[in-house]
Amino acid sequence: MTKLKLTDLAEDKPIRLTIELPAAVHRDLVAYAGILGAASGKSAIAPEKLIAPMITRFMATDRAFGKARRGRQAEPSV
Repeated sequence: MTKLKLTDLAEDKPIRLTIELPAAVHRDLVAYAGILGAASGKSAIAPEKLIAPMITRFMATDRAFGKARRGRQAEPSV
C-alpha cells in the first residue's frame, strides 16, 4: 500500500479562489486523487479538493514558516 501524506480531507466552509495551474500540476493532482481514492476505498476524489489539504500540510511542515510565524506572534502589538 502506498503511504500518502494526505489521509483525511476535513470538511470546512470554503473560501472561493480562482487559480491557474500548469497542466503538469493538474495531471499530478488527478493522479494523486485517483491513488488517494483507491487507497481509502472510496470513489475518485475531485482534484480541487486536494489543494487546500496539500497547502495546509506544506505550511505545517515548513520549519522556517513556523519559526517566522511564532516570531511574529511573540512581537507586542502596538
